[in-house]
Amino acid sequence: MATRTPKSASKGPAKRSTSPRPAPAKRGSTSSGRSRARGSAPARKASLTHQDPITWVFTMIGKLVVGLWMLVANGIGGAARALGKNARELDPAHRRDGVGLAVLAGAIVLAAMTWRASEGTVSTVVNVVVRAMFGSLAWALPLLLGLLAWRYLRHPDQNADTGRMVIGWSALLIGVLGVIHVANDVPYPNPAGTANDGMDRVAQAGGLIGFIVSAPPMSILPSWITIPLLLMLSGFGVLVITATPVHRIPERLSELRHLLFEQKGATPAGAPRPEARRPRRVRKSADDAPERDGQPPYDTPVLADQDKRPDHAPEIVPGLVEEEPPAPEPVRRPEPSEPPEPTPAPRKVEQLVLSPQAGPYGLPDLQFLKQGTPPKPQTKANSVVVNALTSVLEQFGIDAQVIGFTRGPTVTRYEIELGPAVKVEKVTALTKNIAYAVKSADVRILSPIPGKSAIGVEIPNADKDLVALGDVLRAQVAQADHHPMIVGLGKDVEGRTIVANLAKMPHLLIAGATGAGKSVCVNGLITSILMRATPDEVRMVLVDPKRVELSVYEGIPHLITPIITNPKKAAEALEWVVGEMDRRYDDLAASGFRHVDEFNKAVRAGKLQPPPGSERVYQPYPYLLVIVDELADLMMVAPRDVEDSVVRITQLARAAGIHLVIATQRPSVDVVTGLIKANVPSRLAFAVSSLTDSRVILDQPGADKLVGQGDALFLPMGASKPIRIQNAFVSEKEIAEIVAHCKTQMQAEYREDVAAAPVKREIDEDIGDDLELLIQAAELIVTTQFGSTSMLQRKLRVGFAKAGRLMDLLESRDVVGPSEGSKAREVLVKPDDLPALLADLRGG
Repeated sequence: MATRTPKSASKGPAKRSTSPRPAPAKRGSTSSGRSRARGSAPARKASLTHQDPITWVFTMIGKLVVGLWMLVANGIGGAARALGKNARELDPAHRRDGVGLAVLAGAIVLAAMTWRASEGTVSTVVNVVVRAMFGSLAWALPLLLGLLAWRYLRHPDQNADTGRMVIGWSALLIGVLGVIHVANDVPYPNPAGTANDGMDRVAQAGGLIGFIVSAPPMSILPSWITIPLLLMLSGFGVLVITATPVHRIPERLSELRHLLFEQKGATPAGAPRPEARRPRRVRKSADDAPERDGQPPYDTPVLADQDKRPDHAPEIVPGLVEEEPPAPEPVRRPEPSEPPEPTPAPRKVEQLVLSPQAGPYGLPDLQFLKQGTPPKPQTKANSVVVNALTSVLEQFGIDAQVIGFTRGPTVTRYEIELGPAVKVEKVTALTKNIAYAVKSADVRILSPIPGKSAIGVEIPNADKDLVALGDVLRAQVAQADHHPMIVGLGKDVEGRTIVANLAKMPHLLIAGATGAGKSVCVNGLITSILMRATPDEVRMVLVDPKRVELSVYEGIPHLITPIITNPKKAAEALEWVVGEMDRRYDDLAASGFRHVDEFNKAVRAGKLQPPPGSERVYQPYPYLLVIVDELADLMMVAPRDVEDSVVRITQLARAAGIHLVIATQRPSVDVVTGLIKANVPSRLAFAVSSLTDSRVILDQPGADKLVGQGDALFLPMGASKPIRIQNAFVSEKEIAEIVAHCKTQMQAEYREDVAAAPVKREIDEDIGDDLELLIQAAELIVTTQFGSTSMLQRKLRVGFAKAGRLMDLLESRDVVGPSEGSKAREVLVKPDDLPALLADLRGG
């Protein structure tokens, strides 16, 4: 230690003494130079002042001009930044309208300068520049700008395609200008008076754009090769404008030929009148519905926008639009010339159809539904959460890292990849620590993410995005499928649009706590049907025991009965639905079909004829959608009748085209019974208050971790794990406008037999729920002519108290006499009077 200190001390001065050796000269020279510069500046200033006063004056004037310019520039820049900040706070619709009006103003100004004789220097310069650039097509530039402004102002829902349209029109214009330039012998922009007459001939041909596109290939290729290449560029522009891939060109040409020629032909005699549709909302008719035997395996009711990619196999893509396979006609279908002879003959039934329409029914325009907020791919909050997750993993010494995230409307899913030999349980056990680090109690962990070797951590967004029903129904996945029972659900965690087919669910149970978004979801389902289906395609029965949730839909033409608010009438309406199902099955069995879609297709094609001697006229059956907004209220009033009807509908009504949507805010086992759960395969769970409620709805946890306000777990039929979605929002104003439109198209036609039973039963209050036991006891006592309480105990297998009550009820109705101790009671009704007695007990 003692030896090192002097050594270091000796080295220190040495370094200080040796290192600056070359530097002093430089620093000295530099400092001396600077001093000379500082010393010479006043001298130069003095010399300029005394020797060159004119130069000094101009220097001062220049500095004054620069100062004033910087002052004005800073003021204008500050004002522009302030206006820009305020502009960002404007509504997106106002900003879009401002851009559209600006483009329209530019088109008008450009047309005024180029479509008439130039007056003034500015107009002349603009005219020369435009004609020099675009040549003989300079007149079309204001028209293209006007078309762009029209898209911004008239079609705001198609703004996402504006970039595609700009690219397509640009390619088309460039190709045409190149062809025009080649047709005019490719003039070069030489100086005036030389060969090719310079810019005059260029402006009269394809302009500078045409010259740039055509001159290079013409210098190495002949014109008969250059022109096809330029036409290919223009053709590419047309394909981009029409959004037509190359492989779909024959299909588009076939559609164009069909539109121009086949639709103008007269309808053959005896053919059914085609359904009236607006040209903008073309949809396949029920005749184009796929055959039931041709449905792909593993079919699900869920349709996601990314599932429409053509490279997916049609057998495994959920919700892929099925094409009718070229299969032979099944032998069970009767030919028109040989009507079937049903055994037994079908009874006369009354079909659920509409009277002939007075005019065409127009579907509501999608403009009634507003747009939501644009999705944000990433925010500052996401970076903060990634750092927090990384810190938690490092603190606990886990070999794992956050490899990315997917931001959804409500939650963001962060993906954690584990290192080798790291157990998944090490991360899943940190749920509370992760919730503490990210400052959120609603953390949900997926281990693993379906289809990925990663663990998902779903954390609610601090800044949520609004998912509007209009955006969902305007999505490509919703527009591509023309089924009338398609409804918009919302968007999943990955931002994909999720829609579902109610006809494939085939029944749906919606449950959630108060304020979780259940009523908004029901409104979204009904609104989707109103936007996509006519009354002759879908009819509805709405049950609203709360009386205020569905009252806005009163009077729409899709209803077959006024909105039912009385729970007793709701039970009777469900019984009517069971009867309607039986009537439809009678027709299906008599005609040899297995599904109502096949029956409707045969009816529309005129292949189905009534039996000989029958006055029956077959009509297509519409889909029947029954929506119960609160099942708990019905189960409190008539639990047995409601459960029996619901179970029977859910068990059998799928092939009859009858589908049930049940909603409840009390998902307990006494409301959602085991029989109801077993026959309603599709579930939609909103936020609930306990793990028990989540297990009742989904048979698994998860709904207790939702954040509310439309955050839901969707478990479609056949799925093993639910899909987390943000339910689409529809406002009351939008609903009111759509309902008003539907009412103007057609008036509602109600069935009087739906909410009222044919024979109303008046059961005495003292009987209560013991009617069936009382009838059995009456039959037993009257047929045996022996009235004994002990006999009722043995035969009916009831207790002494129940048997004694039944005997008292029969005594009050003069069926048996009073008690005589241990002796049997006297029977006052003869066996011949038994039918009248039973009818009286039933309230007949």
